[in-house]
Amino acid sequence: MDNDFQTGSRSGNRAKRKKTNLVLNSLIAIVLLLIIIVAYAIFSGGNDKAATKNADKAAKPKQTLQHKKGNEKKASKSEKAKTGQNQGTNEDTSSDKPDGNADGQSEGSDAQAVVTEGGSTSNVKETIENPEWKPVGTTQSGEHAAVYDQSSADWQEMLNAVSYATGIDQSNMTVWRLGSNNHDPNRSIATISSKDTKEAYRVYIDWVDGEGWKPSKVEKLTENDRGNIGQ
Repeated sequence: MDNDFQTGSRSGNRAKRKKTNLVLNSLIAIVLLLIIIVAYAIFSGGNDKAATKNADKAAKPKQTLQHKKGNEKKASKSEKAKTGQNQGTNEDTSSDKPDGNADGQSEGSDAQAVVTEGGSTSNVKETIENPEWKPVGTTQSGEHAAVYDQSSADWQEMLNAVSYATGIDQSNMTVWRLGSNNHDPNRSIATISSKDTKEAYRVYIDWVDGEGWKPSKVEKLTENDRGNIGQ
């Protein structure tokens, strides 16, 4: 009987050890599984954040490019509108002729214009000078000397420069005088007025070889002196 009792005790102990090992192994497996799940969640979250940042960085240049294209389209439309306004009044103008606006300044360069009270004579209300003014272009070549013949290309190009500086279309312009500035063959003075506003201006233009006439100064007159200024 003692042997049977010892045999039963051993069998019970083995069974208990098996149950204990099974429980321990199960707990170990659960712990490992939890570790794997937590590690995956951490690394997966980090990758998502990195992907989001990369996507944001990639999107910003595209937005900037689209904004730039939008500005280019607006600038193109504005340029076409200005070209349309000048057609029919400056038919002989070179293709690189700058545009003017109602204030007599090149559009986009108003901030560069310098306006001072008074001028070369007591009849001058204010003087306008703008370093952004450019030559209006020319179809002429070779040595140049001003030609004050109304049928000449030079006369038309001088009127283009006057229109550019004052912003007054030639169809709305009365030319009271267009002649030499102090007998210099490459410097001229024009006295003009606007048909609608009756405002009178004296415009100084200089010849630039290969580029045409360029405004240097505009004087807004208190009264129209009909071009009465020394040659």
